[in-house]
Amino acid sequence: MSPMREEIFAVTQREITKLRVVNQTIDRVITIRDAAKLLNLSERQVIRLKKGVLQHGAAFIIHKNRGRKPNRAISKDAQDAIVEVNRKKYQEANFNHFKELLEEREHITVSYSTVHRILSRASIMSPQNRRKPKAHHRRKRMPQKGMLVQIDASPYPWIIGGEVVSLHGAVDDATGEILALFFAKNECLNGYFQVMEQMITSHGIPISIYCDKHTIFVSPKKDKLAIEDQLQGKQVKLTQFGRAMEELGITVTTAHSPQAKGRIERLWRTLQSRLPIEFKLAGINTLEAANAFLAQFITKYNQRFGTAPENPNTAFRALDADLDLDTILCIKDERTIIEGGAFSYGGNYFKLVTKAKDFAPLPRARITVLKSPKTGIRAIYKDEVYETVLLEDRPKRPVPEQKTQKKRSARTIPAADHPWRQIQIQKPKHYYGETDSEILAMLDELFSSTRAWA
Repeated sequence: MSPMREEIFAVTQREITKLRVVNQTIDRVITIRDAAKLLNLSERQVIRLKKGVLQHGAAFIIHKNRGRKPNRAISKDAQDAIVEVNRKKYQEANFNHFKELLEEREHITVSYSTVHRILSRASIMSPQNRRKPKAHHRRKRMPQKGMLVQIDASPYPWIIGGEVVSLHGAVDDATGEILALFFAKNECLNGYFQVMEQMITSHGIPISIYCDKHTIFVSPKKDKLAIEDQLQGKQVKLTQFGRAMEELGITVTTAHSPQAKGRIERLWRTLQSRLPIEFKLAGINTLEAANAFLAQFITKYNQRFGTAPENPNTAFRALDADLDLDTILCIKDERTIIEGGAFSYGGNYFKLVTKAKDFAPLPRARITVLKSPKTGIRAIYKDEVYETVLLEDRPKRPVPEQKTQKKRSARTIPAADHPWRQIQIQKPKHYYGETDSEILAMLDELFSSTRAWA
């Protein structure tokens, strides 16, 4: 077989087509412009190929790096090491996260395409399934950080081998940065209060909150209020979360679908792929340790995925000095003082604690009870916040004081021969008569006259 025949046999079908088109330009069968259209190349490239074939023959069509090892090619040992470390330590990580972990922990810097190629050849598939992209009209981001914050919770087995728990979070709409994260066993009011406290302490108070229609945020009776009641000015009572946001001056807006708050929905997908492997590498297996780890994870995530806002000025405002978050981000209920300066709450009895000796709230006085896992049970009385102490039983009602009466001496009966018995009382003649018979006659006469008159 001739060398020319060996070169033609070694080329690809794409290169054979390219050679045939170039030969047609040499034979003046087609023009340079037509050849460029057929090969999807520029006319300059076709002229270069034509000149090369005329000078060097058909071998000029074959790329010069064919059969050569690239200068930046990864050695076979390095490829085997990447495959081995993936199977032993980072099997749960997706390819993009695995590339970052290689650079951060193993000090191996490779591109995503290289990682994908090496692992795919080793029959290792990414644990994160890629969805087929869909065309969606995305809402434009807010221009300033803090103008709109999306909050939500995601139930998921965040700790590998653990049970399903809920991760509460807040993400800024303008930058896509995570503002706060908190783990709880279930989606609950305390989880959202913790998220709000983290965000306000670190960044400030946002202008508005974007959330779903969970009963934590919106009362289920909101949409059931009759038109007649609305015309009379009746309103549905705010939830505890809604009341807290009103005290902070934050507007609460609800979404009608998960797609409407897509920013935080995409965040959950990213965190579900990354957080479990991060917990595994850090040896975290409890919620307390996971919550403590989240602060450093948020910093690393925002550096990796955060974007600059259109307007660099922030819309967050600082918390006023006269506002106490502990008295706002809590459950508030009204109660009435009973006897002993105590009140009933949650099936127990509590009493206000104060250093003043003469302090005693009046019975039937109204107080506001504050309940929080952080501060326990407290109460507001006359605009003052008091700690409380748990009582064992209901306080007893005080017994009213009774006036003491002198004891009467024992009655003594005089004897038969007592001088008092010897006194003879004379009956008046004009009233009783002299004898008993006269008295009886007088009574009969009186009764007779009474009957005659009747």
